[in-house]
Amino acid sequence: MLKPLILICLVMTFTGCKTLHNSKLSKEINQQLSSEAATNYFQGVLIYDPVKKDTVYSHNSQKYFTPASNTKIITLFSSLKTLPENIPALKYVVKNDTLYMEGTGDPTLLHSYFADSTAIKFARDYNNISLYLNNFKESRFGPGWAWEDYELYFSPERSGLPLYGNVVTISTNDNLQVIPSYFQDQVVPISYGVNRELYSNTFYFDTQRKDTLESPYMIDSTLTKKLLEAVLLKKVNIVQKMPDTKKQILYSVPSDSVYKRMMQVSDNFLAEQLLILSSSTLSDTLNSAKARKYILDNYLQELKQPPRWVDGSGLSRYNLFTPETMVYVLNKMYQEIPRERLFNFFPVGGLSGTLKGRFNGDDSPYIYAKTGSLGNNYCLSGYLITRSGKTLIFSFMNNHFTKSNGEVKQQMQSIFEMIRDNY
Repeated sequence: MLKPLILICLVMTFTGCKTLHNSKLSKEINQQLSSEAATNYFQGVLIYDPVKKDTVYSHNSQKYFTPASNTKIITLFSSLKTLPENIPALKYVVKNDTLYMEGTGDPTLLHSYFADSTAIKFARDYNNISLYLNNFKESRFGPGWAWEDYELYFSPERSGLPLYGNVVTISTNDNLQVIPSYFQDQVVPISYGVNRELYSNTFYFDTQRKDTLESPYMIDSTLTKKLLEAVLLKKVNIVQKMPDTKKQILYSVPSDSVYKRMMQVSDNFLAEQLLILSSSTLSDTLNSAKARKYILDNYLQELKQPPRWVDGSGLSRYNLFTPETMVYVLNKMYQEIPRERLFNFFPVGGLSGTLKGRFNGDDSPYIYAKTGSLGNNYCLSGYLITRSGKTLIFSFMNNHFTKSNGEVKQQMQSIFEMIRDNY
């Protein structure tokens, strides 16, 4: 009679049911999740001990949720698996006296934060420059993105050769300052209901505002050519094919600096371009679907609940992931990447990034995690350090609530502190 009981216990532990030594903690978490305030929306939680390889707590962990920017965790994992130590900035061929070049999706070129000019300095050494843009086989927006976000800083278009982060930066200090200056005459200095026209690069800026405006610009090959010519101070030719010879690769900034920026401030543009960059390492075609398929087929083929994964940033509501999938990927990174390097990518509760104002520890930080926010959804996945010094991996997903984000976060914080203090 004992053997069936032992088997049942093993199965319960493996499938994420509460283990016996965590029964008190599980009961207390259950009480919080079943409170009246939490009964009319969907929650999924998985908390895992990677040393004991044991589930501490599980609730709806095999069900699918809209992850929002938790998707960037999978993008980080994909980038770590496919990209080299430094970001590939260009693929190029030098033939006779001409530099032929094509983009890789590198988001850092002339970006306001990275201010990288590696490719510009390199190209200036050549009198004849030919640019190939037809390797980009991707839509400018991701599937399921909200169309009305076209004018907002967090929704730039995707492209094969991004410049200036694919946004126009406008500010005023006595005089109107526009970067890139190419758009100076396309900025209308008035207060208006939108930052940019839907179908043209006409921008509106209230000169009375004190902050800086960033608004995405519409991209086409002619504009890319003109922006490059303006910064290179020489003519650029658009060509329909690259020479039929082996391409060389020019590298730019350290890849870790891009990963950290993406995770810390939840930068959608960097996330999208990182998947495009990943595809550039797999073939000459820039297409994020290639990268997603490669990662799922080669590194995540053991997932019990294969995700619906449609973009790199999590802007799309089409994305569907389970808490179990999130914890699986976080655990793989925890096992494969030195702890100091890995934790450095993530926002720290109470100290940095999107967690600066929440989940702070009394004496030392205890949450290293990625947030994910969309209207009526809030998710958090990452690593929790207990007072006893243990590291737990967790994913806590909340979908379709109608109360404020603050109320949801407060419940999560109460649960996290309970785990921190009692495990």
